[in-house]
Amino acid sequence: MILRSGFRRCGATLCHTVDVSVRELRNHTARVIAAVESGEPVVLTVHGRPVADITPRQSRSERRPSDQVLADLTEIGELAERLDVTSPASDFDVGLTTDDMIR
Repeated sequence: MILRSGFRRCGATLCHTVDVSVRELRNHTARVIAAVESGEPVVLTVHGRPVADITPRQSRSERRPSDQVLADLTEIGELAERLDVTSPASDFDVGLTTDDMIR
């Protein structure tokens, strides 16, 4: 299988990509999927022309039980009170949900 490496713009930075033709994808699907699973973005090409991006799914970095998160927040609040740190709620209202922030 012939994979062509390159660099493409990923947001504000450049990222390493692998170009894969439709024929290569058909003949070597498992290898392409393995590359994506390992974090490698793949650009699908038709006659050398990029037509689609196959990118790894982003997963959440950590899942913690709600009671543990609430306990941590309580501890942070108590520490802030001891250090006399205050902040108005408007500092935290940016108009986004947590789902919006991780996209």
